[in-house]
Amino acid sequence: MKYIKLIFFLLAIQVTAQQGGMWIPSLLEGMNESEMQNLGSQLTAKDIYDVNNSSLKDAIGHFNGGCTSEVISPKGLLLTNHHCGFSQIQSHSSLENDYLKDGFWAMSLEEEIPNEGLYVEFIVRIEDVTTQMLEGVIETMTPREKQSQIDLNRNKVIKSVDKEDWHGVKIRPFYKGNQYYLFVTERFEDVRLVGAPPSSIGKFGSDTDNWVWPRHTGDFSIFRIYADKNNRPAKYSKDNVPYKPKHYLPISLDGIEEGDFTMVFGFPGRTNEYLPAVAVEQITQKVNPSNIAIREAALKVIDANMKADDQIRIQYASKQARIANAWKKWIGENLGIEKSGAVAIKRKFESEFTKALKAQGKTDIYGNLLSDFDQLYAEFEAVNVKRNNFVEVFIRTNELMQMMFRLTQMENAANSGEASFEKARASMINRLKGIHKNYSVKVDRGVFNSVMPLYTDTVDESIYDKTAFTTLEGALALLEGDMKTVISNLNNDAAYTYAKPMVLDFYTNLEPDFQRLNTKINALLTTYMKALMDVMPEERYFPDANSTLRVTYGKVNGYAPRDAVYYNPVTYLDGVIEKYVPGDYEFDVPQKLRDLYDAKDYGQYADSNGKLPICFLGTNHTTGGNSGSPAIDAQGNLIGLNFDRVWEGTMSDIYYDPEICRNIMVDLRYVLFIVDKYAGASRLIDEMTLVHPKK
Repeated sequence: MKYIKLIFFLLAIQVTAQQGGMWIPSLLEGMNESEMQNLGSQLTAKDIYDVNNSSLKDAIGHFNGGCTSEVISPKGLLLTNHHCGFSQIQSHSSLENDYLKDGFWAMSLEEEIPNEGLYVEFIVRIEDVTTQMLEGVIETMTPREKQSQIDLNRNKVIKSVDKEDWHGVKIRPFYKGNQYYLFVTERFEDVRLVGAPPSSIGKFGSDTDNWVWPRHTGDFSIFRIYADKNNRPAKYSKDNVPYKPKHYLPISLDGIEEGDFTMVFGFPGRTNEYLPAVAVEQITQKVNPSNIAIREAALKVIDANMKADDQIRIQYASKQARIANAWKKWIGENLGIEKSGAVAIKRKFESEFTKALKAQGKTDIYGNLLSDFDQLYAEFEAVNVKRNNFVEVFIRTNELMQMMFRLTQMENAANSGEASFEKARASMINRLKGIHKNYSVKVDRGVFNSVMPLYTDTVDESIYDKTAFTTLEGALALLEGDMKTVISNLNNDAAYTYAKPMVLDFYTNLEPDFQRLNTKINALLTTYMKALMDVMPEERYFPDANSTLRVTYGKVNGYAPRDAVYYNPVTYLDGVIEKYVPGDYEFDVPQKLRDLYDAKDYGQYADSNGKLPICFLGTNHTTGGNSGSPAIDAQGNLIGLNFDRVWEGTMSDIYYDPEICRNIMVDLRYVLFIVDKYAGASRLIDEMTLVHPKK
């Protein structure tokens, strides 16, 4: 089976180097280290992760909890994707200072812009706490009893951790709850915007090129971490100074070529590599298609309005990108699952698992697992699809319904007393202010009319003419007064009375059914994971992504998406010019970039062929959360910035196939070129350490 596997359960060292997998950096010694070196790495496991000495992990930061970033200078300069910093860039943009359209470059420390709420978190150390976390947990317990015991153990473990006062602690389950690891963290909360290219560079190709190859996007932005005078984390203060990192990444000017070693180091968000075949079928044949239809309907409305109105373009830029990203990803995921034959491969693996059970006399222990999956997923299907549809309509796409969903929660808080209600009201007011900062009634009404018929037969467009919540002033006025008055006003609002029954049905029926069945499925997955490692220990099982620090290694490689077609692994500025469409929403090119191209004024950033590289492909196993992750060469230098996957390989969250799964990275020479030659921000280049490891 083409399955990704884990080091702990294989005794013999393989001669060939495996690609794929998301490995815990504190556990690389042994097979992983050997495999990386077989791929060309010159790094040791301690070069990558070391508690007592500076190592690569000290340069890798979790960016605002959803992306990855890396420190690239001794003064705390931080690199991540343009789309990871997009909401910060947007928040500082206006019609007068349109940083989304024109870009932003701070030409001094004083011009760097603070970002309220933005943080970067580093890993201090990782510890295996499986024994402590599973103490007292026995097989005869119900899932709820097991979780209760684990929660008690978690509190004990956290209280006993040896750490500094400013350090944080997290404990995360691995292998579906069969192992647990503790992470001591250090969070910096003064992170300032330093530079961002215009969207015509940072988002070049937009939705059309998203998830596809060839790609020509300069998807990067630059921030800086500030600390107090003792180099410790601190809230924003004008007295803070640039952070002095334990380690920062030198940048290679020698670039890459096909076959070169690549390591991506970051915080992948979520994968489900060990789902049974029946689950994959349900996701790709039932859940994804309905979600795709809802988002597609919303995007048609949003896109048309963004193209017609610059104010709406700025307001909806971040929202549109978020909605479009998953929409296109799900389409590619379905295509990849079908092309790779993943369901059939999983069924074959399950057949081998069943044979192994019989051969080892363990049918009595694990023999009902697969049939139990079939039964549970059959019951789960309708609930799973309906719940996903609710989330898409009431939380992801339509903002008026999102307000109604949260307002129902606020009213429900009144059942716990006035103090609970007041807390919920304060939170709701902040949420309303956030929504209305970038809100268009025209756009939202159009989205409502497009997506609501995909959830219910009862669609009442007139609520937009009658509700108080289409303006911030009206919304805040309705929330004034004592608890009884607010609730009375709320239940007389047209939008609220329309949405409330559907929200209550969600909480009364849909969500309880989903949680009941999902709890059973998760418990079964925990047992299934244990069974696989027990019955088939010759396989290697890497832990699913869970937003913790991971290493994935591979090579620069092109691929063949279909018969008679081969994609080269590198793109160049020539391709940007080939795609250029003057004034186009997705494919416009700034005049200065065209001038630099015409003059072939690439400075020291050109490839050996005299062309300017833009992006390249690797076989690294990545997912959401790896956005902004550094691509690191054989010597530990920065060569690229991960930002996407190819469309045919987006199914790697469920099934990784090394033949077609490729991650997409911005070549760091293009990043440096934009900073230096395009933006003229040479002060930033001067901070960095540029090296020639191949010379």
